[in-house]
Parts: sequence; structure tokens; C-alpha cells
Amino acid sequence: MSTSKLFEPFKLGPITLANRAVMAPLTRNRAVDGMVPGPLAAEYYGQRASAGLLITEASQISQQGQGYQDTPGIYSKAQVEGWRKVTDRVHANGGRIFIQLWHVGRISHVSLQPNGGAPVAPSAIQAKTKTFVGGAFTDVSAPRALELSEIPGIIESYKQAALNAIEAGFDGVEIHGANGYLLDQFAKDGTNKRTDAYGGSIENRARLMLEVSKVVADAIGPEKTGIRISPVTPANDVSDSNPQPLFDYIVDQLNALNLVYLHVIEGATGGPRDIAPFDYASLRKRFKGAYMANNGYDLALANKVLDADAADLIAFGKLFISNPDLVERLKRGAPLNDFDKNTFYGGSAKGYVDYPTLKEAAE
Repeated sequence: MSTSKLFEPFKLGPITLANRAVMAPLTRNRAVDGMVPGPLAAEYYGQRASAGLLITEASQISQQGQGYQDTPGIYSKAQVEGWRKVTDRVHANGGRIFIQLWHVGRISHVSLQPNGGAPVAPSAIQAKTKTFVGGAFTDVSAPRALELSEIPGIIESYKQAALNAIEAGFDGVEIHGANGYLLDQFAKDGTNKRTDAYGGSIENRARLMLEVSKVVADAIGPEKTGIRISPVTPANDVSDSNPQPLFDYIVDQLNALNLVYLHVIEGATGGPRDIAPFDYASLRKRFKGAYMANNGYDLALANKVLDADAADLIAFGKLFISNPDLVERLKRGAPLNDFDKNTFYGGSAKGYVDYPTLKEAAE
């Protein structure tokens, strides 16, 4: 049995996590009926409740915030009721769960948007990437630049989504400020060419992410509010000419809001950790809440980082898809199930809730 720090309890704001292993948000495209998570979602998250913290798949705050088919929302009454079944199952199994709040911005398709309109973005620059609609990967649609007058409505949608999440029984929310989606698009100068109060300087580009963070923390409490950032990821065709001062500033401001955790994708999302130089220790020093490290972690790297006090929590992604009892397997040094990439996005129970636990494999 491993004696790693990973398996020690951790106090996250008002709640105590059973361990420091976090299930990262993982899009699975299975909310086929009204963007409502169904019974399989309750089973899927319930199976993984031995993680210290579960963070759900990204869930759009409005129809405008949706970028891919069959992703769940947290804006309708039916969605709140669907998520309540998930949180009830996770809590019954002794787990803790946050929902990730999402607005994709320009990473969308007209077929998903209200009245078939253009996706919205800080600036009218089409992303060189694809989305998943109609059962296939398709180029994203050309976006339009948001009017200044529209921004308060988007901030309000985040606030309402956070309130809905608490109504649905979540222990808290994670604001998705990463991976080239709306808040990241505003923050980075490769995607934000605005000349108004939300463009130009670092302070202006960071404004939307910080305003959203403040309104959510004010609505549900900073002790229930985390945020995810990805300073150097090229995901979804996003870039910044000088990310270190930008994210040092952002994290200073997030720290002032007393958010409960900072979730950092180190390197390229799902890719190389060393894609660009960046001092993550600078973020760790600036933030007094919990620091959650993510990207390419295995037990050895988790131990190294936790032992050096370079992080408090470690997020694992794909390993949790195929190993519902990942924490137990890591603790025992047991073999891990291989994942099936063909069933990551869309489909039914196969590749979703049918991966065996150690106990089931032994029967």
C-alpha cells in the first residue's frame, strides 16, 4: 500500500475531501435529451465518488454557451433536476462534487446557437478548430464580436448558473476560464482585439474573467467557488504574446476574491507539459487557496509535486474514464484499465459505465 500524500484527507473550504485526487472535468457528450444529464450520468459519477473531489464535465450556462452536441447545461429546470440525481448519488456514495460552468464563446456552430445565430466572441476571429455536431467533427462557425451592452447579461448567466448548481445539490462550482473558451478568449491577446473596456491592457482583457469570478463568489460564497485556467495551452487556437504577467495579474485578483481553489492546466491541454516556458510556482505563491495541478499526472509525478508542496490537489483526467476506482488502484499499485478512445464522446453505457473496478474484475 502506498503512503503517498495523495491519499491523505484535505480540507477544501468548509468540506473535507477523503483524499487529494481530483477527477478532472471530462466532456462525454451523453446528455442527449434537452441537454439534461440522464440516469447513466448518475451512475458514472457515482462509480467515481471515491475521488477526493469530482468536477463534472463542462456544463453550459445558457444555450449561447453551448459548443458541442449533447453536452449538459445548468440553465433549465429540467437540467437542475437531472443534476440533482447525480449529486444525490455521489453524496450517497460518500463523494464531493463541483460542477464546471462553461461558456464556449467562439468554439461553437450556428446549428447549436439560439435562432441559428453566429457564436459570440471578444472579436470576430474564426478559430482554426473543429466542434462536434450532428455526430461528426465540423469546422466551428465564424463568430461575431460581443457588444458591450451584452456583457452584463453573460455575467448574469454565470451567476444564475451558480445558483442553479447549489439548488441541484453541488458542493460548489468551477468557473471554466481555460482551454480557449470565452473567458480565456477575452484574457488572451491572440483572440481579443477589442479597443473598449474589455480589450487592450492586461487589466481590461482579464476583466470579464474577474467580474464573473466575483459575481459567482458573491452569489454562492467564495468557499464554494473554484476556477480553472490554462496559461499557455494552444487549445482551440488560443494564444497570448506574454502569458506570465497576464496570469500573475489574474491570480493576484482571484486571490483577493478568496476563491477556494485555483485549477491550473500546466502546459498544453492533454499534451506536452513543457510546450512553453511558464513559472507555475509564481501562481502557487500568489494564491492562498488550494492549488490544483493538472496535465499528464501519474502517481510518481503527483508524489513529487505534493512532496515539494508545489500543489495541494492533483487532477487526473483520462485515467478516471477507464478506472472508476482509480484512487484504490493507485494506492495498491494495481494495474489500470486501458481506455477506449472511440467511446470518449457520445454513445451509451459502453465505455462510460462498464469499466470494471478491481473488485468486479476479481469476481
